[in-house]
Amino acid sequence: MRVSMRIAVVPNLTPAMTVPLLDLKGQYQALAAEIIPVLERICASQQFILGPYVTEFENAAAQYCRCAHAVGVSSGTDALLLALMALGMGPGDEVITTPYTFFATAGTVARSGARPIFCDIDPVTFNLQPSAVLHFVTQQCERHGDQLFNRATGGRVRALMPVHLYGQCAELTPLLALAREHHLALIEDAAQAIGADDEQGRRAGSVGDIGCLSFFPTKNLGAFGDAGMCTTQDPGLAEHMRVLRVHGGKPKYFHGFIGGNFRIDEIQAAVLAIKLKYLDRWTAGRQRNADYYTAAFARAGLATHTTVPGIVPGYRHIWNQYAIRATRRDELKRFLGVRGVGTEIYYPVPLHQQPCFAYLGYAEGDFPEAERAAAQTLALPIFPELQEAQLQYVVDQIAAFYS
Repeated sequence: MRVSMRIAVVPNLTPAMTVPLLDLKGQYQALAAEIIPVLERICASQQFILGPYVTEFENAAAQYCRCAHAVGVSSGTDALLLALMALGMGPGDEVITTPYTFFATAGTVARSGARPIFCDIDPVTFNLQPSAVLHFVTQQCERHGDQLFNRATGGRVRALMPVHLYGQCAELTPLLALAREHHLALIEDAAQAIGADDEQGRRAGSVGDIGCLSFFPTKNLGAFGDAGMCTTQDPGLAEHMRVLRVHGGKPKYFHGFIGGNFRIDEIQAAVLAIKLKYLDRWTAGRQRNADYYTAAFARAGLATHTTVPGIVPGYRHIWNQYAIRATRRDELKRFLGVRGVGTEIYYPVPLHQQPCFAYLGYAEGDFPEAERAAAQTLALPIFPELQEAQLQYVVDQIAAFYS
């Protein structure tokens, strides 16, 4: 007797190509011969804190960011905290910002003792929406002289903190006008946006009272660890931040202020000074990759299921992330992962829905655009060393998922 057996065929899940979300090894290998001798000189000198390489990098970064002053600090988070401290934010104060951003934006406001106040985002750029800020200020606040107070909380609204998300500037013109009209400090969270310009050619971090940069290794300009920077046009603020970053002591051991240990070290500054010379070249690579993606999505006819990022006319987008909107986003992410494509969700839970901010009293539905972005966005590989074949593979796999 013959026995008929049906054998299940398991599909071959070995990806035809691997496209990581980010791979920094190629960048390092290209610069190793330039970086290693500098690191050896620092090790030989045994001067690791606030030395000549910090000064060199601060000067170069200030020029690049079109700012009069740049103060190197220990991380992008510490840059935000230092900015808030330098502007005197504390208990009873409130800072308007976005709920769709990395945690540090609102986390540092809370750490300063102030209260984060959220306004919704623009659905195209994902940045803080000026009309939402205007609505909050005019409908939920009242003026007493030059001071603005939140009717619901009684807190004094003292600052506006837009985020230049994903590498594209927020709408600085109306936000700056609102800040000036209502005597608010303007702090630019430019952690993802070094080198980005708005429609007037103003560089991220150069417009507000203080700009805050991050040099986390995954950023367009990344250190060999944590590092950050505060930029400003105000010499008094710059000097105040330099004192605050060394525990508020000047001269040493004499403390007029309570500051913190926010110093950038020599190794990070030296690496960043070398990398800064190549930043525009890398930005051009990211822009080229973004253009390729946008055209490839159009060729693939994916508009029914995906939306590519929007660029404000006249802006210089530096593409820290290329974040699409996608239907069935979580399923797509899993599908791409099996096929060797690295992706990331920035950010799956908007800040007003984070448990640690429950005390602010916000509810689901308060910021629908932020919530929709959190449910739909997916960041694709965009780093400058990617090849066209890899970019096309990413789009082909997305097309295969939706087919």
